[in-house]
Amino acid sequence: MRAVEFKEYGGPEVLGSVEAEAPEPGPGQVTVDVAYAGVNFADLKAREEGYRVPALPYVPGLEVSGLVRAVGAGVTGLTPGQQVAALTAGGGYAEVALAEAATVFALPPGLDLRTAATLPTVLPTAYALVHRVGRLQKGESILVHGAAGGVGTVVGQLARAAGAGAVQGVVSSAAKAEYARGFGYDEVFVDSESDFAEQARRATDGRGVDLLLDPVGGSTLRRGLDALAVYGRLVSYGNAGGELPWQLGQSELATHGRSVAAFSILTLARTDPGALRELAERAFRTVTEGGVRLPVTAEFPLARAAEAHALMGGRTSTGKLLLRVAA
Repeated sequence: MRAVEFKEYGGPEVLGSVEAEAPEPGPGQVTVDVAYAGVNFADLKAREEGYRVPALPYVPGLEVSGLVRAVGAGVTGLTPGQQVAALTAGGGYAEVALAEAATVFALPPGLDLRTAATLPTVLPTAYALVHRVGRLQKGESILVHGAAGGVGTVVGQLARAAGAGAVQGVVSSAAKAEYARGFGYDEVFVDSESDFAEQARRATDGRGVDLLLDPVGGSTLRRGLDALAVYGRLVSYGNAGGELPWQLGQSELATHGRSVAAFSILTLARTDPGALRELAERAFRTVTEGGVRLPVTAEFPLARAAEAHALMGGRTSTGKLLLRVAA
């Protein structure tokens, strides 16, 4: 089978096409003939610094769509030829991917394989941030970092559908701000122009926001506390900024009753597959019911995965990036 791997850490140029042996499913596992693979920031961190890489060489790729190729012993409810989306532990940039059966989801009627490839990480993450961890209530305000990205565009739509009183976003450029406004945002701030916490407070008449979603971490997370209202909640779901994790103490939260939580779809998949399945199935229904659209803004053939990484790494991309693996 064809695959894209890296043998050393570095820039997009370390990604290379290879011929490899197709995996076989063990007990409780499924192999998928991949149609599309999603490109995620976690793939870039794996390539650059070894994030969640058990050994080299390594085939990145955490989400795929395609047809079930084979099922291992003990797997029920999935059959060869069935259309599925899958969350993997890596290996998605290949013609055949291996996944645990608990993280393979049969596609509901009306959902095509191209759209399905955008779902396994983005949609459950966004749904959890809004409804499970963030617990957004009707009338509350929300501020979202990375509003023009895959998760950000879905969060804006989910927050609007949940009856949020104000939906605000933060992006890095004016072009991204214009793009994000089409996905449920009332206001989108460009953080390079002035401090986002100050802008958020000004937009809420000095009150601050009830919920802030932060995939950046570091000093950005620390500044986010200043954007929170009394009893405000901050949810961290990444460290895209690459800074050392910033630690919070009781003294920094207690004065206004603020709270901080965290979420990782990959950790949930490993520690509680049942919770992931419930979350994913509920989230997927928002697409089939017409409540959310997931924009694919760029698509590359598998052999040009390095170009997809360069685009995402340049921080100019919006929406979702895909690799086309098979027809």
